[in-house]
Amino acid sequence: MSSLSVHDIDSIINVIQKPKILVLGDLMLDEFIWGAVHRISPEAPVPVVHVTSESAFPGGGANVARNIADFGGRVAIGGMIGNDKNGEILLQSLHQSNISTQAVIAADDYNTIVKTRVIAKHQQIVRVDREQKRKVDQAEIDLLLHNLQDMIQDIDAVIIEDYGKGFITQPLVDSVINLAAQHMKMVAVDPNPNNPLDWAGATIVKPNRKEAFASVGLPFDEDEHDVADLGEVLLEKWRIQSLLITLGEEGMMLFDPPEAPYHIPTRAKEVFDVSGAGDTVIAFYTMAVAAGVPGVAAAELANHAAGVVVGKVGTATITPKELRACFVED
Repeated sequence: MSSLSVHDIDSIINVIQKPKILVLGDLMLDEFIWGAVHRISPEAPVPVVHVTSESAFPGGGANVARNIADFGGRVAIGGMIGNDKNGEILLQSLHQSNISTQAVIAADDYNTIVKTRVIAKHQQIVRVDREQKRKVDQAEIDLLLHNLQDMIQDIDAVIIEDYGKGFITQPLVDSVINLAAQHMKMVAVDPNPNNPLDWAGATIVKPNRKEAFASVGLPFDEDEHDVADLGEVLLEKWRIQSLLITLGEEGMMLFDPPEAPYHIPTRAKEVFDVSGAGDTVIAFYTMAVAAGVPGVAAAELANHAAGVVVGKVGTATITPKELRACFVED
């Protein structure tokens, strides 16, 4: 049973749409090929997919921004795309969602990352990745920071979304966290264990359970008590104010000293696709905290939102009406 009531959620929905969030991260284009399978190929033991439709959405860090925008929030995006057709499609998709692209860098020597998923009857058949990993260089960091200097006064919080594709580097992180600190803006981080960075100065970091263990060099363990111990280690290692560890089917655990660790059971009723669930969590937690919602209530809200998203196929988002319905059902 949630600690939030229907009355609580009505007022929270109104306030969390007001802050403006800046999302910085690896930008991708998520393509979906939808179809049906009626037979196995005579050429190889693989299904033959009869295509019925195709769609494309902002992916990676851009999916975090889409979660905020589709909920009615205010959001800007920063990252790198290529000067190519897929980059144009991604920019067009972002503009259609009312996402500001002022901090997006288009590079001639870079190809926009594309992930193509083939789906039949709610099942993903295969995923094709087209990506080029390239670290952002100092000239590009300087250009981004120049743009951020013009934006930061209107920003209430920054989300750093690291998919490990090269855009998020230590020099960029240090510069962004320092800029946010100068203007007293919160910084939320969704880390990637394959890109170990120092997050000192961030407000909150949100790893999943596997990422949390990897971040301290420990073997993966599903024991909840070990997660509780791990939280204290990560708070000290990263020198951050709060920590939110997502636990898959077991929900999530919030570490927000001096309060005791708080475990929140999952709200998912059906799970079709976990793609982007972590994006939803970081988006809604940040929106809520930036709007003044206490940490536990913000985590409850994010948990409910993720519970809805995993019940949809593909990198999905949630509307205020859908979120409110969760609490009516509770």
